[in-house]
Amino acid sequence: MEKHQQMYERATRHPFTVSIREGTVDMSAFKRWLSQDYLFVREFVAFIASVLLKCCKQEDSSDMELILGGVASISDEISWFKNEATRWGVDLASVSPLKANLEYHRFLQSFTEPEVSYVVAVTTFWIIETVYQDSFGFCIQDGNKTPPELLGTCQRWGSVGFRQYCQSLRSIVDRCLANAPADAVKSAEEAFIRVLELEIGFWEMSSSQS
Repeated sequence: MEKHQQMYERATRHPFTVSIREGTVDMSAFKRWLSQDYLFVREFVAFIASVLLKCCKQEDSSDMELILGGVASISDEISWFKNEATRWGVDLASVSPLKANLEYHRFLQSFTEPEVSYVVAVTTFWIIETVYQDSFGFCIQDGNKTPPELLGTCQRWGSVGFRQYCQSLRSIVDRCLANAPADAVKSAEEAFIRVLELEIGFWEMSSSQS
């Protein structure tokens, strides 16, 4: 991560999430993020399933329990999005994925290919989750002016429990990379960078509806 710290900070300290922390967020942008992220999470289900399948094919499948936890949490997350959409008057049935979201969908879909290794898949899973944890965790750190009505959203991904989950994923990634061949490490790094690019694009989309 240190090698790509500047891009990582662009993804985790984006003006959109910083505006939540500062209490200046445009609520139409927040609602756009909410509806688009709901569509993303639905696509994320198949991605996590592909990570789990690759994990099951490893000689050591001890990571399975942690990844299964991610699968299990998705149902609750989808319900949360639906409840929040109702609360904010967002009609999810009428929402279509915007360009940046579709681009992210295509990236996730590529992981169903059998030639994508487990180390690349689990690295991707970890950094996707970590960007959200760091972004929303910042919104509830000391000195925040996050609107009270958005604290629940920020705590969902910014909580201590979710941070610990991401740290556990990081431990898996570190172990896998330490034992991976050079070409797999290179592919994992490329996936890491691509996730950061896509996350930045997702925040931009939420801010500008493009």
